[in-house]
Amino acid sequence: QVQLVESGGGLVQAGGSLRLSCAASGSIFSINDMAWYRQAPGKQRELVAAITSSGSTNYENSVKGRFTISRDNAKNTVYLQMNSLKPEDTAVYYCNAELTYYSGGYRLSTDYWGQGTQVTVSS
Repeated sequence: QVQLVESGGGLVQAGGSLRLSCAASGSIFSINDMAWYRQAPGKQRELVAAITSSGSTNYENSVKGRFTISRDNAKNTVYLQMNSLKPEDTAVYYCNAELTYYSGGYRLSTDYWGQGTQVTVSS
C-alpha cells in the first residue's frame, strides 16, 4: 500500500555534511506532517525535525542552525540536510509521515515509518 524509503545515510567525519531523503509511494491521497527522528544505541527515539504540509518547521535544540528539513510535495519526499555533523549525531535516522491513503475503497489515515538509515559521525 504505502512505503517510505530512506536514503543518504553513511559514514562522515566530524564537521562534514550528509543529506537524507525519504520518498513516500503507494496509494497516497495526502501527506500532512513529515518528520525525521533518530535513535542512538541505548537511547530512546527522539524527534530531530518536523515540517508541516505548508512548510512550517521545528527542530530539536541540539540541531538548530546545523540541520535543515525541507519537502517536495509534488514528489512526496522529505529531506534532511545535516551540516557541521558531530559524533553525538550518530544514530539510526527514521522518516515519519502522517498520511491519508486509499485502501479497499476507503481513505485511511495513519503514521508511517521508514526502515531507518544509519548515520555515523567519526571524531
